[in-house]
Amino acid sequence: MAVDSSIKLSPDTLKTDSLRKNSTKGKIEVEVKATAEDSTVYDRKNNILYLYGKARVTYGEQQIDAGFIKFNQKDNTIFAKGKIDSLGRFSGLPIFKDPKEGTLIADSVYYNFKTSRGKIYQVYTEQEGGYITGGKIKKQANDEVHLKNVVYSTCNLPAGHQHFGIVITKGIATKNQIITGPAFLEVEGVRIPLPIPFGFFPKPNKRASGIILPSVREDPTLGFALTDFGYYIGLNDFWDLTLKGSVYSKGSYEMNAASRYTKRYKYSGNLFLAYSSRKFGVEGTPGYDNPTKDFQIRWSHQQNPNAHPGTTFSASVNASTRGAFRNLPGYNYQQIVQNQLNSSIAYSKTWANTPFNLSTSIRHNQDLTSGTVSLGLPSLNFSMTTINPFDQKDRVGEQKWYQRIAVGYNLKADNELNTFDSLLFKPQTLNKIRSGIQHSIPISMSSKIFKYFQFSQSLNYNENWYFQTIRKHYVVTPTPTGTKNSVALDTVQGFRRAADYSISGSLSTKIYGQVNFKKGKLVAVRHVFTPNIGFSYRPDFGKPSFGYYDSVQVDQYGKKQAYSIFEGSLYGGPSNGRSAAMNFGLENNIEIKVKSDKDTTNNGIKKIPILQGLSINGSYNFVADSLKLSQLSFSGRTFFTEKLGISFYGNLDPYVFYKELNNGQIQGRNINRYRWQDGKFPRLTNLGFSFDYSLNSNSLGKNNASNNPPTGQNNPDLFTRLNAQQRDQLQQINRDANAFVDFSIPWNLSFYYNFNYSNSGLVKSVIQTLNANGDFSLTPKWKVQFNSGYDFQNHKISLTSFSIYRDLHCWDMSIRWIPFGPFQSYSIDLKVKAPILQDLKLSKRREYYNQF
Repeated sequence: MAVDSSIKLSPDTLKTDSLRKNSTKGKIEVEVKATAEDSTVYDRKNNILYLYGKARVTYGEQQIDAGFIKFNQKDNTIFAKGKIDSLGRFSGLPIFKDPKEGTLIADSVYYNFKTSRGKIYQVYTEQEGGYITGGKIKKQANDEVHLKNVVYSTCNLPAGHQHFGIVITKGIATKNQIITGPAFLEVEGVRIPLPIPFGFFPKPNKRASGIILPSVREDPTLGFALTDFGYYIGLNDFWDLTLKGSVYSKGSYEMNAASRYTKRYKYSGNLFLAYSSRKFGVEGTPGYDNPTKDFQIRWSHQQNPNAHPGTTFSASVNASTRGAFRNLPGYNYQQIVQNQLNSSIAYSKTWANTPFNLSTSIRHNQDLTSGTVSLGLPSLNFSMTTINPFDQKDRVGEQKWYQRIAVGYNLKADNELNTFDSLLFKPQTLNKIRSGIQHSIPISMSSKIFKYFQFSQSLNYNENWYFQTIRKHYVVTPTPTGTKNSVALDTVQGFRRAADYSISGSLSTKIYGQVNFKKGKLVAVRHVFTPNIGFSYRPDFGKPSFGYYDSVQVDQYGKKQAYSIFEGSLYGGPSNGRSAAMNFGLENNIEIKVKSDKDTTNNGIKKIPILQGLSINGSYNFVADSLKLSQLSFSGRTFFTEKLGISFYGNLDPYVFYKELNNGQIQGRNINRYRWQDGKFPRLTNLGFSFDYSLNSNSLGKNNASNNPPTGQNNPDLFTRLNAQQRDQLQQINRDANAFVDFSIPWNLSFYYNFNYSNSGLVKSVIQTLNANGDFSLTPKWKVQFNSGYDFQNHKISLTSFSIYRDLHCWDMSIRWIPFGPFQSYSIDLKVKAPILQDLKLSKRREYYNQF
């Protein structure tokens, strides 16, 4: 039997949204609802309500559910407890909900709604990332909570398992902190007999600044260390800063700063700066007296597309010294083996209802192996999308031929510096900056002729502006044994323009063929053949009348050689020599149609591609003096199954390759004779193919599937919609994606194979590699990951690593191991998951620079 009892009381101290004020009595009324599923007994004499079976009392915004509730309506007190069912099981524990205090579960609750005082036994409640269980709690009217014999833990289970807990014999919990008297540490339910005289646990409801405690460890190379100590600064709810450092007993040190920021619906990003000075060896050796110094900067910024429609700003900066990933803390093994770093800071703007857009960027490319650095400081691009200037907006009917004429425009301005990282900040390096402005105007027209042919024509005009050119001259330098002849280069300052143009036309069509079958699952085979032929013409811009080329003596006999005065410039100069070339190409696509019971969208017919984009292309230059036919290039992709395909490419040289001995060295060159004139097939100069495949237990054979966790880097709105705990977890994944382990997928496997063959005529080479990575769950709580590869040509195994993860509920354990190679190392970490105790961890590691 369910009974709903609604009573109106008049407490003086309560204020809720549903209160109503009585103008005559000056009292506040609050509605109280009491329900029970089994039965309700009302003691009219004492004004007490007894509720049995899924009982609930709602007092304004406060609510309590329990198996049994005794509600004294006279003094507004309530007593709730669970009950024992017919099988002897204890159920219906009291659940108390208060918008101000949150939710708690207990064995029994005594509470006064009017005074907000009460007693709670064997409690379970969450307190800002921590959990209070057991013991006795006394709630006071001033929102203070007195604690006795409770356990404060990071485990969210009522009976903590494998947890680290603190037994609080006596304590006081307020809105912002928990202050305790004598307390004991408890691990796995075993109390450590070493009391803590008092304790202080913050309960921040917003970001708070504080000290980051260090970890103590020993490094065989650098000595004893205090690592990762520092200070966290919660600047506000949208911006924070973490400062960390490490010191070693042998004189090395490290420091870094990490900042995160976000503005809801506007932007988000993070910034990381790091510097280290490491001394290797012993005092008096070069490695100790000349420490290795490294720095690194990473900056990521994303703008919400809806923040400023038509305008975007983004940043992805990753720059460092060559050894930063090896010597700075926080590296991962993928970073160690990478040899390319790229950065870009970009701004773009598009004007609505116009064809114009503007973009500018600062870029950085760095090769960690060679030490070369390329900087774009900055680059600007202004363009106009293609328009039809002779067309009319209110045109009726088809376009006339002149209305199909399309014109575009693009302006590009660059400043580029190419140097080495060791010379980057030298004053003389600035003299090597190359600058230029490029204008491009494409004019095109396309039309259909003879119903089935597409005919396109185009005129391309390019003009480059430079602020310096070069001049070469012949120099004879006296030496003790005679003279030395050389060619010197001078840089001439001043504005020069270099213009070139070309015209082209092309004709293409599509030919369809299909063979139908009446029996079996095979319905049809369809072939699409796309031939194209074109013609292009470019004048000889090496003529003296253009002024783009000059000549210089190159030997003592007066031999002269032409050179471009724009040699080495940003965009280069117009080409030397006339070109009148015919371009040709063939493309093939083959697919089959089969009957499929699973495919109901197309009358049970499923299309399967067999061969896609099989093409061969080349050109023939009618005005070249020799070697008029270019190399023939081919490419395509074929499929063995719906999920596994191979991409291939290559080049064929039609000319005979002639070898000769010159000054004791074998040299070679193409001669003007086709190989088929000698009954031979064109020479294969390059051939490559590759394929990748990934599968897991949930979706077998899903190619190119991504199992990466959502980091929010490409979705700023995602970050703003998360609560504080979720944001902290997401930031941890952003800082170290390898720490994210998905236990929901029992196994996952991915591999990539690459093959490349090249033949220059003198030297042949083969590159053949296989890379694989995956993971599998031994049990629902154990996960093993691996990453490896093999170089078949050099017979070497690439960087191989294994990781083992164990989910311990409120703890986790990770083991990472590189068993062999130059980065041989291992690490074992056991830590608490809760952010409030993130410094509580046990680590053992051996870095790659500490040889076993």
